[in-house]
Amino acid sequence: MIRLRWVLLFASIVCLVAIMGTAYFMEIRKIKRLSRLLDSKMEYLVELSRKNQEMEEKLKFYSTPEGIARLAREQFNMTFPSEKFYKIEIVSADGLSKDSP
Repeated sequence: MIRLRWVLLFASIVCLVAIMGTAYFMEIRKIKRLSRLLDSKMEYLVELSRKNQEMEEKLKFYSTPEGIARLAREQFNMTFPSEKFYKIEIVSADGLSKDSP
């Protein structure tokens, strides 16, 4: 006949193995979640560093006289005194204008 102490020993070992297995799988799941989070944060950091580098390049360019002139032309429609400004309008060949329904 099986003694009670062997049953208790076996039950305690099974309980210990179940607890250890559950803790192991929970830690593995936590590690995977944290690694995914770390990957997403690294992608965001790389994106921000690229954007920062682009902005630094624009800052260097727009701090030069050529950059200032280009900025004035693009944003403020400014020209040099000797230049002429032409406005080009495209007329459709089918005779329909933007205002007609």
